[in-house]
Amino acid sequence: MNKLPRKRLVLIVTAALLLTGGGIAFAYWSAGGAGTGSATTGSGNVAITANQTSTITNMRPGDSAQTLSGTFTNTNSGPVYVTNVVVSIASVFQGGVTAVGCDSTDYTLANASMTVGHEVAAGTGVDAWTGATIKFNDKATNQDACKGATVNLAYVVN
Repeated sequence: MNKLPRKRLVLIVTAALLLTGGGIAFAYWSAGGAGTGSATTGSGNVAITANQTSTITNMRPGDSAQTLSGTFTNTNSGPVYVTNVVVSIASVFQGGVTAVGCDSTDYTLANASMTVGHEVAAGTGVDAWTGATIKFNDKATNQDACKGATVNLAYVVN
């Protein structure tokens, strides 16, 4: 049998080792692991505004109740859920100052909490609320102090 020259034998063995070693390079170890991450939600909305659109005029003793109604201004970038709108009498003015002899007891608000119960879209003059009424109370006394008075209403949106 022919003997391979030593140089050639070393070259063949080296090539075989490289090929075998190259195959091992494709092997790998598997491992498990874990990790963490986070996500955030918005921190809040800008309050929306209830705008009264109904015009209440000529309240007087013996008058019937008049309905309050309006829309919303929602300056948020998206809809906001509104549960209800609550109205109250903030003050009674006459001639630009607090009325003397006429106050919130001269008026009655009925159904002051008006249910909305849905999302209100972003925008000005959107959606609607209604249901509360305001009426002048007939106290069966002289109520001349209320002539020409302005009842300032406050709305809270929940």
